[in-house]
Amino acid sequence: MKKQLLTIISIALMTTACHKTNLSSGIDLSNLDTTAVPGTDFYQYACGGWMKNNPLTGEYARFGSFDKLAENNRKQLRELIEGIASKPAEKGSVEQKIGDLYNLAMDSMKLNKDGFEPVKEQLKAIAAIKTTAELSKFIPELSLSGVDAYFSVYVDADPMNSSKYLVQTYQSGISLDEREYYLDNDAQTTNIRNKYKEHIVKMFILFGFPEEVARQNMESVLKIETRLATAAYDQVKLRDPHANYNKMPVDDLQKLVPALDWKVYLSSLGLKNINEISVSQKESLVEVGNIIASEPLAAQIAYLQWKTIDDAASYLNDEIAAQNFDFYGKTLSGKQEQSPRWKRAVSKVDRVLGEAVGQMYVKRYFPAESKERMLKLVHNLQESLGERINALAWMGDTTKVKAIEKLNTFHVKIGYPDKWRDYSKLEINKDSYYANIQRANRFENEYMFAKAGKVVDKDEWHMTPQTVNAYYNPSTNEICFPAGILQYPFFDMKADDAFNYGAIGVVIGHEMTHGFDDQGCQFDKDGNLKNWWTEDDKKKFDVRAKGLADFFDAIEVAPGVKANGKFTLGENIADHGGLQVSFQAFKNATKDAALTVVDGFTPEQRFFLSYANVWAGNIRPEEILVLTKSDPHSLGKYRVNGALPHIAAWYEAFGIKAGDPMFVPVEKRVSIW
Repeated sequence: MKKQLLTIISIALMTTACHKTNLSSGIDLSNLDTTAVPGTDFYQYACGGWMKNNPLTGEYARFGSFDKLAENNRKQLRELIEGIASKPAEKGSVEQKIGDLYNLAMDSMKLNKDGFEPVKEQLKAIAAIKTTAELSKFIPELSLSGVDAYFSVYVDADPMNSSKYLVQTYQSGISLDEREYYLDNDAQTTNIRNKYKEHIVKMFILFGFPEEVARQNMESVLKIETRLATAAYDQVKLRDPHANYNKMPVDDLQKLVPALDWKVYLSSLGLKNINEISVSQKESLVEVGNIIASEPLAAQIAYLQWKTIDDAASYLNDEIAAQNFDFYGKTLSGKQEQSPRWKRAVSKVDRVLGEAVGQMYVKRYFPAESKERMLKLVHNLQESLGERINALAWMGDTTKVKAIEKLNTFHVKIGYPDKWRDYSKLEINKDSYYANIQRANRFENEYMFAKAGKVVDKDEWHMTPQTVNAYYNPSTNEICFPAGILQYPFFDMKADDAFNYGAIGVVIGHEMTHGFDDQGCQFDKDGNLKNWWTEDDKKKFDVRAKGLADFFDAIEVAPGVKANGKFTLGENIADHGGLQVSFQAFKNATKDAALTVVDGFTPEQRFFLSYANVWAGNIRPEEILVLTKSDPHSLGKYRVNGALPHIAAWYEAFGIKAGDPMFVPVEKRVSIW
């Protein structure tokens, strides 16, 4: 499902305007590197101690504050899940499903004994395809079970009519995820591509194919995936909602891509009575049709077998899982060792039965009163953003009215959903780990496709309560803060407002600002892709947004590699707005009871230190390159050193002056929200 959620990446939420004199600063002084100079490298100054004290372990390509919290959450989930898995449970109960799935994931003896047996029948069925006409039924069957071949189909709110669910297509089918891995020819990318070829060959051999056949299959896979990558939209174009909306009758789609029988295809997905569909990236889907019509059937069989192998690799024996990690973990991301089996098992149970696990998680770890406190804080941040909108010199009154309307109609979700998912139709058996993963994928896809043509459920959650993240969803104009991140260093009940507004407050402001970033600003208060700006105001906004994109475009993240300011623009605008909005809310909250210097830092300094500590982390050189290609968020270092030079209050707090390396002249600073 290609839900266009705009996330913080791993954080969000909660604080209260509290002025008790016994509250701490919240700042862990060991996180600092006081040998660094704030105006030279604020990230090093604020986070250097944390980075030294939290070196990367072999299983991580990147490890930061949010990963540290996620590790704690994972241990809590392990305790819950292992407690359930250790006891007998009634067949069909949630406890039976959680326990059996976890035990299968942990049973290395069975996994190694089974080898690739759980996939044999599917590989044979693919090999038995006799005509391209059969693909119209076969590809969607693979898709239902989780195999991502050629492209994907999903159901989400119609961008032009957000009250109704619409069937939509999305470019897909490449195993390296980012098109640049197939198209760029720099030394690093070329090396990854060559290693990928070797990986494909090794995997086919592990699945019983002769080496000569494995090499032939690899050539077929690379040719098809390269064609898909060449036709795919790049990350910047994918962020343009108008360019990715092409609603048409299914009959017109049949004419556009005649190589597939679309009535058969959609019917196989359970979409029998669908008359309209949005082709999100039209050129990409047209190329899929060209591939199916022009590539030899044997090559397409090899491609479908590869997609099946690639999908199954994490759920089979140790030898196959190790080879899969060797490429995707070591070569691509620079990891040195695989996560322990229990972590992988907990994460998979969490994904498959997320809300069932979440219901248990919040009962034990999330006090009900925290939800009310969060609602109050969100209200404070809404007021602050409203004040800033009304004070904007560059925006006219007509647009301001619409912006305030949108702000006031935010649908706020805190902690956990009011209504929990029903998992009664999900069947978990003891046959094999991979068979259950396929059934789980089918369960999720059937749940999604059943929404087609219906009224959008705006109360549905798109993250589980235990997730360490937050999101803004433009189609429902909602901001969501799950329970999982209501912990230090994002929120500290014992710390004062300077800390909590700098951390959680900025995150809340970040998600609110997503409603007004370069993507979110194109959706109205009802979640429809509809212009609510005057022409002059939108031009002024675009000029300011371009300034931020240009600033990040100039940042060198690795030798010879620049950040992608256009790709990361939405998240950078949200960081910028979150800082501005939360700092103003912080000043509003403390105006009648000013905070004092604590631990040698003024309240304003503690605000910015707590913000920076949210992004403390270490990262491998390989992962820097991966994330620069694939992640719409800037790297943690630049969410600090790239964002703060545009915030006037930061200059005042730390006495940053002209001549300091991070100093940006006032006339060149970006100011949007």
